[in-house]
Amino acid sequence: MVLTAAGVVIILVVLLSTARHRNTAEYVFAHYDPTASGYPSGWSFFVGLLQAAFTLTGYGMVASLCEEVQNPEKEVPKAMVLSVFMAGLTGVVYLVPLLFVLPEVEAILSVANGQPIGMIFTTVTGSKAGGMGLLSIILIIALFAGTGALTAASRCTFAFARDGAIPGSRYWSQYNYKLNVPLNGLLLSYVLCCVLGLIYFGSTAAFQSFVGVATICLSTSYGFPILVNILTRRVAVKNSTFSLGKFGYAINIATVTWIILSVVLFCMPVSIPVTAAGMNYASVVFMGFATISVVWYAVRGRKTFNGPEEVVIDGESRSLDEETGREKPRK
Repeated sequence: MVLTAAGVVIILVVLLSTARHRNTAEYVFAHYDPTASGYPSGWSFFVGLLQAAFTLTGYGMVASLCEEVQNPEKEVPKAMVLSVFMAGLTGVVYLVPLLFVLPEVEAILSVANGQPIGMIFTTVTGSKAGGMGLLSIILIIALFAGTGALTAASRCTFAFARDGAIPGSRYWSQYNYKLNVPLNGLLLSYVLCCVLGLIYFGSTAAFQSFVGVATICLSTSYGFPILVNILTRRVAVKNSTFSLGKFGYAINIATVTWIILSVVLFCMPVSIPVTAAGMNYASVVFMGFATISVVWYAVRGRKTFNGPEEVVIDGESRSLDEETGREKPRK
C-alpha cells in the first residue's frame, strides 16, 4: 500500500509539473462522449465499468488467506471492506489529475495494443525516457500486486486440492513444511499465470477476454454463496460477527442482481459494429471454464469432493482437525 501511494504521488507530481496542456474542470467532471462505442449512452457507461470492476475484485484475495489470519471472522471482513475503500480512494486520487492532462481521446483510442497508458505518459511529459520512467513505476507496482494475487491463487489451489475438488488433488495438496508453503499448488498457479500472460503476445483481444472473464468468474463465485444465503433465509450468518440486520436481505438481493447484470455487461463487445479484432470472447472463455467444471464434477468431483469437514459442539461450528487434535499445516 505504501509503495502504491508513493508511486501515485510521484506520477502525479511529474505529470502535473511537465504537462503543457490542461483540460478544464468542466471537461473532467461533466464531459461524457459515448459515441466511440456505438452503444446508447447509458449502456455505454455500464460496458465501460469492466476495468474498474476488475480492479475492485481484489477484495476476494483476502478471503483466500483466512487460514493464515488470526481471528479471521473479525479481521478478514475488515480487510475486505478496507481494500475496496482504499482501491476506490487511490483510483480517484490517481485518475482525476490524470484527466486534467489527458491528451486527445482520438489519439488514445488509436493505440494499437489497447493499452494507452505508456503513450499518455510519453505525450504529457514530452519525453520517451520520462514516459518509460513513469511506466516502470506502474510495472513495479503491478509486479508486487501480481505476487499477492499469485499467493492467493496458490492458497485457493491448495485448499481445493486438499478437499479433492480438482484433478490431481493428491499431488497439488502436498505441503512443503521446509519452505512453509503449498509449493506444488504455488508452482501450478505460477505456470498458469505465465501461460495466460503469453496470450497477450498472440492476440490482445483474447488476452482482454481472459481479463474480462476473471472479473466474471470472481463475481460469479461470490454470487452463488450469497444466493444460497438468501434461499436459506440467511441462517448461516445469523450469529456472524458483523451483522447487516434487517438490511441483509436487501443488500444480498441487490448484490446478486448486480452480479447477474455485470456478467451480461462484461461479455459485451467494447464497441459496435463488432469486428474479429474487437470482439469480446469472454463469454466463450467463461462457458468453456463452466463446461469443464460441470463435466469434471459430474464425472469425478462429486465422488471425491465433500468440502471442509465440520462438527457442531454446543452450537459452535468447528473444524474436524481442531476437535481431533490434528494440526493443520501452516501455509
